[in-house]
Amino acid sequence: MFTPKYPTPDTAPPPAPASTANTPVTSAPAPVPQTPARPTIQLTPGTVVALVGGGTAVVLVVGAVLVSLLLAVAITGVSVALVAVVLRLLLKDLHNR
Repeated sequence: MFTPKYPTPDTAPPPAPASTANTPVTSAPAPVPQTPARPTIQLTPGTVVALVGGGTAVVLVVGAVLVSLLLAVAITGVSVALVAVVLRLLLKDLHNR
């Protein structure tokens, strides 16, 4: 588990050939790794309009949901306040009798 893992010998680079005075040493260029081609996104006027329209629609929907939640909380608060006032008046009327 804690022993080091060494690469296999076939992955090591080959040794350079011994050169003589009369023969020049030529080595093959190292292969250049190819980067995978990424697809490019073309922004045409139609796609820009679609993106702007979609973003506007999302903002409007989220805004409508948030406003409706705020209205629900406000209406609930008003109704609870009205119930509290009515109950207070009823209890006060019971104590006066």
